[in-house]
Amino acid sequence: MSDVRSAEPEAREGRRMSGIGRVLVAVYGVLALAATGRSFVQIASKFDEAPLAYTLSALAAVVYIVATIALVRPGIAWYRVAWATIVFEFTGVIVIGTLSIVFPELFPHDTVWSRFGAGYLFIPLVLPVLGMWWLARHRPTSKAVAS
Repeated sequence: MSDVRSAEPEAREGRRMSGIGRVLVAVYGVLALAATGRSFVQIASKFDEAPLAYTLSALAAVVYIVATIALVRPGIAWYRVAWATIVFEFTGVIVIGTLSIVFPELFPHDTVWSRFGAGYLFIPLVLPVLGMWWLARHRPTSKAVAS
């Protein structure tokens, strides 16, 4: 019976990128591409109209790119990077979402996180919650830390 318990974390670690993990990473990847493309076009064509909003969109794009990479990579360091980026993302969505509703004049044009990600079907609000849940369920094992 103790063998089954000791094998469970290893089996769970081997399934990290299956099922919901793959879907989560795919959604992060799509959001990273969408945010990067949007911010690039906004900054290149009309940065002077809303520099704060467009800079925040570019920051969100970088966060999504790093989070996507960190979710895929093994090891404790990447696990910590994933946590940091996802918590930062969630904080950004809450703060920018609230500010964009309370003080709309700060954001004459939307960012990825404006109105809690309404322009992206609220995916920016839901995704970090799912990401934190997934990370909490898939902590690296001591064996994974060594590799």
